[in-house]
Amino acid sequence: MSDPKGKTIAEKILSTKSSTDAYAGQIVEAEIDYVMVNDVTGPLAFREFEDLGCQPMRDKIVLIPDHFVPNKDVASAEQAAEMRRFAKRWGIKHYYEVGRGGVCHQVMIDEGYVAPGRLIVGADSHTCTYGALNCFATGIGSTEAAACFAEGKLWFKVPESIKVELIGKFRKYVSGKDLIIDLITEIGVEGANYKSLEFGGKGVANVPTSERLTVSNMAIEAGGKAGLWPADSDTMHYIHGIPTGHYEKVDPDKDASYIAALIYDLGEIEPMVALPHLPENGKPVSEVDVEIDQAFLGSCTNGRIEDLRLAAEIIKGKKVAEGVRMIVVPASTKVFKQADQEGLIALFVDAGAFVSGPTCAACLGGHMGVLAKGERCVSTTNRNFIGRMGHKDSEVYLASPAVVAASAIAGRIVAPEGAGR
Repeated sequence: MSDPKGKTIAEKILSTKSSTDAYAGQIVEAEIDYVMVNDVTGPLAFREFEDLGCQPMRDKIVLIPDHFVPNKDVASAEQAAEMRRFAKRWGIKHYYEVGRGGVCHQVMIDEGYVAPGRLIVGADSHTCTYGALNCFATGIGSTEAAACFAEGKLWFKVPESIKVELIGKFRKYVSGKDLIIDLITEIGVEGANYKSLEFGGKGVANVPTSERLTVSNMAIEAGGKAGLWPADSDTMHYIHGIPTGHYEKVDPDKDASYIAALIYDLGEIEPMVALPHLPENGKPVSEVDVEIDQAFLGSCTNGRIEDLRLAAEIIKGKKVAEGVRMIVVPASTKVFKQADQEGLIALFVDAGAFVSGPTCAACLGGHMGVLAKGERCVSTTNRNFIGRMGHKDSEVYLASPAVVAASAIAGRIVAPEGAGR
């Protein structure tokens, strides 16, 4: 009998949570730690759950309104009201009212739900963000969320893994956003379909955890089931004192099996921009010469305090270009308060930017930054599909906080070094 082969991070977590010896390709039923829904995906889940006629797994359910916050019309107000009614009816304690939460993925991190080794599902495709904290996290549908409300578990096909080895160190103003745009450009928006992107190598230590969250957030833009990172000292420092309950970090075995391997020298990556209308349309900023109408800084991809600090560093003492709107949206109430305490909110306002409380805002074309016909926006968000941020004839260019800040000042998409006025 041959020796058992080693396991990837995905295989290890799903083995533990399913109490089986799981490998890629197998179907397992696994215990989840938490299931999250927002104001858009929640109502359908609530209705499906009510039809089951059972009690909910209260401690595992997290409800976070964020997509249409504050409500923009009667329809969105009704969605939010339905979430409140469900939380009250069933005594769901993990409910985050408007003004006390923010964008769902940031709130999940801020409030300690995400931790190494955990299994979390969310009725939002960017739930894969949490993989940066060594947590297997993936998006599901609303009906699946309803099943999780009832059972506290869900079936999974254990994904194959692609190893992404990192070496070197980023140059100034190059970040995780540039890495993931570069990666998606190389493998395409279907390059990791139902695969786990597992990051490793000596270069991992040179990618701050806040930027790993950006990378994992956009794993889905390559079709990925998850975007997993090891838990190192930077991870543990980042989450210190935040997660509630027990957790254990998970490392891949040295003899783990991967279906493909990619190598990225961080020092060779340039500031990148993903041109309309797909995240795979990446080009170095130096090859892009486009005038903009709007610059958007925020979202679950790049609305963290580190992103705001970087943008503020570039904007300090300068003004947003004439004819350009800059919209700044911290990802959570916690981030907003910290930005205010550090003087970043005032700095953005003084530069001529509009600063909002935490919300998904323009990312999904919901409100607070929707584009008109023919308008162009450079944005730290994660998708630039046709009509994603407004009119079908508008254009969204994805970029890092540094590029967005520099472009807001210049009035056209530029590298951060060209930020002066």
